[in-house]
Amino acid sequence: MQAQASDRDGRVPGEQDRPAHDGGRDQDPRTHDGGRAPHPVDEQEPRRGRPRSAAAERAILDAVVELLEAGEPLAGLSIERIARTAGVGKATIYRRWTGKEELFVDVLREIEPPEPDVSGTGGLADLRVLLESMRTRGLAQRSSVLLHNVFAQMKSHPKLWAEYHCTVIAPRRAAMLAAVGRAVEAGELRGDADVELMDDLFLGPMLVRTIHRPDAPLPEDLADRIIRLLIEGLGPRPEASGRGEDAGHR
Repeated sequence: MQAQASDRDGRVPGEQDRPAHDGGRDQDPRTHDGGRAPHPVDEQEPRRGRPRSAAAERAILDAVVELLEAGEPLAGLSIERIARTAGVGKATIYRRWTGKEELFVDVLREIEPPEPDVSGTGGLADLRVLLESMRTRGLAQRSSVLLHNVFAQMKSHPKLWAEYHCTVIAPRRAAMLAAVGRAVEAGELRGDADVELMDDLFLGPMLVRTIHRPDAPLPEDLADRIIRLLIEGLGPRPEASGRGEDAGHR
């Protein structure tokens, strides 16, 4: 859906878009929105010092998704447009997010599969859960046009991609690394190898399948197969090697 020119401010994610302060106007952030009367969602929001309005947050997140589903590019989404679609003032958005990058990352969290629940004490068991989560996110990106388009657009917005990497990807990698470390401590993995390198070895095959090979199969047992193959090793089994030698002498 093509938005009218008056609906956009022409700014790309990362540019300052905070409402200007005019000493001659009412600066109450709950009512000031360029002279517009407060929307019912604004009225539901509590005063400063009280818990945030869940209704306002829900309306803002839904508004971004609605605009993206209608075909709006990330570069065309201004805080003003989002606020108008959500029926809130711009200040309502800025009380929750410092800028569009932070808001868009939360929107992605909404439309991506939820973060997995890990025990925090298991080694290989937690590692399997985290790898399976990567597989399901890969499936989601393949099946969701919205997710696919948003991720494709994010690559051209360095500030947005950096925010997503810092707040989403980096914590996921840290959780994987911690799980590998616990597996070493539990004796499930060898203790004389580089933990980060082992983490990369578990992570790499799933990243290749979900990102670099978008047509590659993502079977339900993929996480188990990756773990089993790496633990068993890629070298030939001694008995298989022996049979081969015997066969060669016949």
